[in-house]
Amino acid sequence: MLLVTGIARIDPSLYEAAKIDGASPWHEFRWITLPGLRQEIGVCVTVTMIAALASFDIVYVSTQGGPGNATTVPGLEIYYLAFSQREVGPASALAVVLMVVVLAVVLPVQRISKEDKP
Repeated sequence: MLLVTGIARIDPSLYEAAKIDGASPWHEFRWITLPGLRQEIGVCVTVTMIAALASFDIVYVSTQGGPGNATTVPGLEIYYLAFSQREVGPASALAVVLMVVVLAVVLPVQRISKEDKP
């Protein structure tokens, strides 16, 4: 839905000018649509990355990290360390490392998706 509203925000005269200049649909997409959706794509990628790195609920409800440790994710490992094994120190350290990893992944995406100011 975010991308649809972003496409609606792009000025239709840009597409009209591209058609007059003989641009193919691929060139319209590459040079008008993608740059026009840069911020929306950045938000989508950021939310998806945070959800993937911090996933806990679906894994916990469906498999609880099993079989073995095949589906264990960092959030689940933090939970088990803190509440099952009562090792709060390593759980806190792992949570801080997870936060740093999320920031290391998200900040470059945000920098790339930021709109250039003339």
